[in-house]
Amino acid sequence: MSALSVRQARSRYLVLHGLRWLPTGLLIPVMILLMQERGLSLSQIGIAFTAQGLVVLALELPTGGMADALGRRPVLVAATALNLASLALFAVADSLALFVLVFALQGVYRALDSGPLESWYVDATLAADPAAEYERGLGLGGTVAGVAIAGGALLSGGLITLGPLGPVSALTVPVLASVVAQAVALAALLALLVEVRPGRGAGALRASVAEAPRMVRQAFGLLRRSRVLLALVAVELFWGFGMVTFESLLPVRLAEVVGDPERAAALLGPASSAAWLASAAGAALTPLLLRWPGAAPGAALLRVGQGATVVAMGLFAGPVGVLVAYLACYTVHGASNPLHLGLLHRQVDGPYRTSVLSLNSMMAQPAGALGAVALTALAERASVSTAMLVGAVVLAAAAPLYLPAWRAARTPAARTPAAAGPTVDDGLVLAPQASGR
Repeated sequence: MSALSVRQARSRYLVLHGLRWLPTGLLIPVMILLMQERGLSLSQIGIAFTAQGLVVLALELPTGGMADALGRRPVLVAATALNLASLALFAVADSLALFVLVFALQGVYRALDSGPLESWYVDATLAADPAAEYERGLGLGGTVAGVAIAGGALLSGGLITLGPLGPVSALTVPVLASVVAQAVALAALLALLVEVRPGRGAGALRASVAEAPRMVRQAFGLLRRSRVLLALVAVELFWGFGMVTFESLLPVRLAEVVGDPERAAALLGPASSAAWLASAAGAALTPLLLRWPGAAPGAALLRVGQGATVVAMGLFAGPVGVLVAYLACYTVHGASNPLHLGLLHRQVDGPYRTSVLSLNSMMAQPAGALGAVALTALAERASVSTAMLVGAVVLAAAAPLYLPAWRAARTPAARTPAAAGPTVDDGLVLAPQASGR
């Protein structure tokens, strides 16, 4: 592990986390509308998104195991470089086939990117101080991500209002800006993320590839042995499906209410910026939520609350009502993420940390792909509002899955994990059950 102090690990994590999410902020206001501008229907957009989910489903666990075995830094570098290539292709894609390729590349990127940075931060923090509370750093990470996405979305809206730049359409300019931002993120990753691993070079790569399947098997073994972890990972099935409502359908809903796609895109720039600032504010509530009502009950209540905000987005008639509900949705979104991640990290020791996060993400991505196909098809056949109401019900239905973590946190063993020590079963180190998301 690196020789960084707790403060150094946190500051580098926050810088890299912010740079990781800035390109996403630039894309959020324009992604769906740009694909429509280039001739894709909502159903075709759903098909393109499905490519991402299927690739993640196939690669999530092997890449998570590789990150645990080979090291987080090389996997993150590969992921960031691959995302740079996919964004460059997205800037020029003009057919369903090319957009499917873009999102297939995004699927590989997301599989590689899922978990290594958070795992590096947690392990670096515990290496510097085994008693450190890394949940606060994860909460700050949510705040930084919200601010970065907000800044990117605000910049995206500003670039759109400038209009076309020569042959480049107004909706394409933010995509080009995201390519530049991703290149900066890659340079920062190479400079700031340090990791000491026992092996290097081709031999280490071969060993990590051989080790990855064992990591995957043991991660699944953890699911079999931990009812708490199984329930937490299952939350992502509902969350991934329901997130389609506010990530993909909201731009279409706003365009429907406003009556003009370009005007809706211009509104989405500052609206997305405000939404992610609201998400950052929600993440900043992590210390308060940990004290009351606690991680697991707080996460359950937030799932129900998020479903309610999506209902409001689907039913409100004017743009002001839709956007206010959108802001509320992202406040809840930002507050729930650190709780969920903390609960996951408390279920596993360091060597398998990324594999567990990959299990979590593996559930979300194909569920999101299914949601993209089902909800966009429902939006075309019925209405966007109907599709959002269905997604809202699915989001809220995840709340009971936090009950096992809540019950476990109330037992004496769960309240004293450090004193109890880990248990070993078939080579897998399992931390005693504790509260956290």
